[in-house]
Amino acid sequence: MASDTVFVSTDWLAERLDAPDIVVVDGSWYLPVHARDPHADYAERRIPGAVRFDIDAVKDTGSDLPHMLPRPEAFAAAVGAMGIGDGMRIVVYDGLGLFSAPRVRWTFRTFGAKDVVILEGGFPKWQAENRPIELGPPRSRAARSFTARLDHSAVADAGDIARALTEGTAQVVDARPGDRFRGEAPEPRAGVRSGHMPGSLNLPFPAIVENGQLRSPEAIAAAFAEAGVDLDRPLITSCGSGVSAAILSTALETIGKPARALYDGSWAEWGASDRPIATGPAKRG
Repeated sequence: MASDTVFVSTDWLAERLDAPDIVVVDGSWYLPVHARDPHADYAERRIPGAVRFDIDAVKDTGSDLPHMLPRPEAFAAAVGAMGIGDGMRIVVYDGLGLFSAPRVRWTFRTFGAKDVVILEGGFPKWQAENRPIELGPPRSRAARSFTARLDHSAVADAGDIARALTEGTAQVVDARPGDRFRGEAPEPRAGVRSGHMPGSLNLPFPAIVENGQLRSPEAIAAAFAEAGVDLDRPLITSCGSGVSAAILSTALETIGKPARALYDGSWAEWGASDRPIATGPAKRG
């Protein structure tokens, strides 16, 4: 099912690890429940030549919200210093197989990178296949020039969400667990209310991920349909802080139904504001 515009296989990458126009990016990020340190993991072992992209470092430092997109010039400076330049093929992976890599891919593409793919199965699959592993201090790469141009249409804000839900111009699909969406479980961030945006729909991202990879296109389409989503209507993805929303966006892209945008602030912003919230199951129709 992997498309070479969204995913590449471990075989594909293993054959091209030394290609000068390819850069491998460790985009791992974890929730507290995972009890893992992505910096320590990267420092200990990585795909050979991989650089580290930290969504909590390459962010809008002026925002109180987690890992919001930075300004284009800040993004360009950060990734250029990593050795990522214009015209390179960027291959992103994470330590869970498919969790934070889609957010990193979405970020690069939103800033104008054209050729960004996800390693199918991520680092777990790479290790399970006994592929080469780099230990010890990471290699340094020469700085490159990256031209960042923000695609504003790919990024939704709270106002866009409010208009979409009030006017019915787009569906908002939330990737958080069902108990958090329904307001039955507390939010992990202090000061954030429990519940969901009135009129939004809920598709917890694990419903479309299996063993660190996306499920089949048929299973993805069925999961969206079961959640009450009309795949022929515009759609905006959301979640807790804009990470797992990108998993939904990636899945939609693979079945030819790309999302209109991703809500960058997601529930971390909406739930901490005075905007209306709902609890209980999603109300469809």
